[in-house]
Amino acid sequence: MIRKQFIRYAAIGLLLNALLYCVYLLLTHTFMPSRLAMTFTYSSGVLIGFLLNRKITFRYCGNNAGALRRYVASYGFGYIINFAGLWLLVEKAGIAHEIVQGGMTVGLPIMLFVIQKYWVFPAAPAHCPSHARLAP
Repeated sequence: MIRKQFIRYAAIGLLLNALLYCVYLLLTHTFMPSRLAMTFTYSSGVLIGFLLNRKITFRYCGNNAGALRRYVASYGFGYIINFAGLWLLVEKAGIAHEIVQGGMTVGLPIMLFVIQKYWVFPAAPAHCPSHARLAP
C-alpha cells in the first residue's frame, strides 16, 4: 500500500511542483524577489496539495480539520527549511536561487511524504468506509 501511495504522491507532487516552479521563475523574473515568490508559490502549493493528497494519495476520511492543522504544521516546518536554505545558500553563499529552489523542490517532498503518511493522514479509523481503509 505504501508504494502505491508514494507513486500517487509523487505524481501529484511532480505535476504540482513543476507548475509552481514555473510560476516561481515567472514571478522572480518579472515581479518579485525570490523569497517573496517562494512564499507565494509555497502557500498556494500547500493548499492545493492538501486537497489532492487527502483525496487521492491517502484517501483520508478522518477528521479533516485536524488533518489540515497537521498538514499546515508540517509544511510550516518545510517552509522554515526552504526559507533558511534560500537565505543561507543564496544570500550568504551566493548560489543561484534557481538551483537552490530546484533542490528544495526535490528534497522537501520526500521528507513531507513520511510526515503525511504517519502523522497528517494516519491509517483510516474504523468508522471509514472499507474502500477508504483498504485503498491500495
